[in-house]
Amino acid sequence: MKPAVFTLEQIEGVLKNLDPVQAVEEGFVAYSEGRVTVPPVGELLFQSPPGDAHIKYGYIHGDEYYVIKIASGFYHNIKLGLPSFSGLMLLFTQATGQLAGILLDEGHLTNIRTAAAGAVAAKYLAPKRVNRIGVFGAGVQGRLQLRYLKPLLSCRQVMVWGINEAECLHYKAEMEKEGFSVQVCLNGEDIAAQCNFLVTATPAKQPLLKAAWIGKGTHITAMGSDTPEKCELEPALLAKADIVVGDSLQQCESRGEIFKAAAAGHFNIKDAVELGNVISGKAAARSSEEQITVADLTGVAVQDIQISKAVFDALTGSSQR
Repeated sequence: MKPAVFTLEQIEGVLKNLDPVQAVEEGFVAYSEGRVTVPPVGELLFQSPPGDAHIKYGYIHGDEYYVIKIASGFYHNIKLGLPSFSGLMLLFTQATGQLAGILLDEGHLTNIRTAAAGAVAAKYLAPKRVNRIGVFGAGVQGRLQLRYLKPLLSCRQVMVWGINEAECLHYKAEMEKEGFSVQVCLNGEDIAAQCNFLVTATPAKQPLLKAAWIGKGTHITAMGSDTPEKCELEPALLAKADIVVGDSLQQCESRGEIFKAAAAGHFNIKDAVELGNVISGKAAARSSEEQITVADLTGVAVQDIQISKAVFDALTGSSQR
């Protein structure tokens, strides 16, 4: 039997009726409970032009499928009039190993599941009163973060930082159509001073946020550091935090903000907790408006498993889940 093949347009059509946040949240719990097999990330890093390709794969024990995801980010593509992201997801049956489906999502599902993870982190770590949201990264993920935070946070005041003013102004125009009030600011310290909810969604290799800038009660979701050389937060910032959460502590040993802070001698990974355990109540979520919280999201294959299953079932009319 030939595998079912679906295009980005078809995938986007069914996503409108799905809840990726719930699916990803359930996946994090399964992962932290040891019910998921996720091998180390496979990756290719390119220098000229700069880019990276990730292979993430795994399965939930007793599930119908195992999933292999390939996703890439080539950050100079914009100069060529091409999207920065590409990729696909492959679903195989666990019972026979047969290829059941191919989702030609062009990297879109990776972006969606990343945004969903940001929403999950906010659900458990955001302060009750968010006065302003600071977004570092005026690209696709910077937009998706606001869209997925919208149902969770009543705040619509936003400050955005990007690689240049033109990019930020385009972001401002687009997101204000969606009900946000956006101020462009290319000074990271000013954003940190005025926002108590910060999102970093960039491929930066040097810190964008310094420890001295972060005041009490601030939450930071950092999601750009998905390879060993990337870094968005000054290592000392994690030492200053009251709660540091990683999506996968195993992955955080080799990539992400926890990895960078530990390598610099500012943080011990044993002091971090895993997001799935926060969701299930095995580890503490935010309990005070004074706490500084950090979520280090490196991107875990269970997110890809969950969103690809949900999309594939919707596309094929399956009602088994």
